[in-house]
Amino acid sequence: MGVLVQESLLDLDEQPALGTLDGVAAEGPGQSGEVRRTPLARGAWVDVRPGWLAGSGEVFARLMETVPWRAERRHMYDKVVDVPRLLCFYAEDAPLPDPMLTAARQALNSHYRDELGEEFRTAGLCLYRDGRDSVAWHGDRFGRGRDHDTMVAILSLGTPRALALRPRGGGPSMRFELGHGDLLVMGGSCQRTWDHAIPKAPKITSPRISVQFRPLGVR
Repeated sequence: MGVLVQESLLDLDEQPALGTLDGVAAEGPGQSGEVRRTPLARGAWVDVRPGWLAGSGEVFARLMETVPWRAERRHMYDKVVDVPRLLCFYAEDAPLPDPMLTAARQALNSHYRDELGEEFRTAGLCLYRDGRDSVAWHGDRFGRGRDHDTMVAILSLGTPRALALRPRGGGPSMRFELGHGDLLVMGGSCQRTWDHAIPKAPKITSPRISVQFRPLGVR
């Protein structure tokens, strides 16, 4: 699979390296290297760490070429439709496809283990080939995410895309623009009480990879 994203837009000249996850800023822009926490209604929150993975362009290129991406189809109403993105899931015992993803999961566990009460154990990868690929409004409510507080950590690689959030059942939405190497963590009751989506963006012509780290039994 060829890498279609413009290399000039990525940090291909840097060696991949993870930044710190220190210094949580309660609200506001925070300082470089800080995790910025945004409290939401009903016990939910979102952490954002811009530029957590430096040199993300190199990791992006490796994942584009080495991950066994697959297309899926699913029932929707009275027909079967293509899922508008490519997927790959790594279960608890499966080795991750790149050492930087292993390092990222270890760093997330070190930072969030006490608050989460367990570790991130699985990884789901999504390839949004261009702005026509998307994911509709949903929460990760299969399994324990349906009735327990949990966390889902998302590492974004490649072309920037918006992640939208809105209260479950409707209400005003908010958007987080995720760029190269950015980290977003949804926590508290977020999966139960809020929905999230990656909206279509027709003007975008290059790909993005999303890596979702989850505890066991959360999908």
